[in-house]
Amino acid sequence: MKVKVRAKVKKEPRKSNSALSMRKRFCRFCADKSRSIDYKDLKTMESFIKERGKIVSSRNSGNCAKHQRRLVEMVKKARFLSLLPYVRY
Repeated sequence: MKVKVRAKVKKEPRKSNSALSMRKRFCRFCADKSRSIDYKDLKTMESFIKERGKIVSSRNSGNCAKHQRRLVEMVKKARFLSLLPYVRY
């Protein structure tokens, strides 16, 4: 009676092409020093809000931590003053 023994084969790690297609995002406010974050600038604020009303994360927007904190603060201020909606349906 013969017994088959399977040899364990190490799998090679997959090479991801995502590194080639992903582009490094940059902070718009660090790149353009004249640009400021202001709660009255609704066009800028709306570009950082998703269609349902959520604030876009820094990973998606590309903002640095400093400017993302300031941006979130200004979006919340604009919502409180009824310049921006909390939720869109």
